[in-house]
Amino acid sequence: MFVPQKIFFTKGVGRHKEYLQSFELALRDAGVERCNMVSVSSIFPPKCRRITKTEGVKLLEPGSITFVVMARNATNEPNRLVAASIGFAQPVDDSAYGYLSEHHSLGETDERAGDYAEDLAASMLASTLGIEFDPELAWDEREKYYKMSGKILKTYNITQSAEGSKEGIWTSVAAMAVLLP
Repeated sequence: MFVPQKIFFTKGVGRHKEYLQSFELALRDAGVERCNMVSVSSIFPPKCRRITKTEGVKLLEPGSITFVVMARNATNEPNRLVAASIGFAQPVDDSAYGYLSEHHSLGETDERAGDYAEDLAASMLASTLGIEFDPELAWDEREKYYKMSGKILKTYNITQSAEGSKEGIWTSVAAMAVLLP
């Protein structure tokens, strides 16, 4: 059984006439292009330690199987806004698990996509911890309530958005949480 001990967050954008190449360039921009990524669902492991992207990239080996929670999006429509975001919610009790969420959207700014992903992760964690909340409240209001509960330590998001190239070539965005041993 593999339970990740470290996690880092990264993001990137790539542009190319070929769809796949634009995605590879987004991975390169994120610093993880040399890995074989396996997408996993969205549990933040107990006792997992967050490290910086710089520290995390140094631990990656070319060709390694690397587990990620990834959001990605792409467009070849000129001026089309695409976004990819990962939300993160960590409980106060580090022996409990938290949540990561993926959000892929069109027409949303970094802030809007990021807030949505962060809200999604926090709402999943809140429901697991038995924190009652009104889903109709705005994220800003729920965020205050979650943190005042004393059960949610931290929420966070990493988001990459980009406008589609005016020339109509592919624009890819990716955001990810990279899980390490």
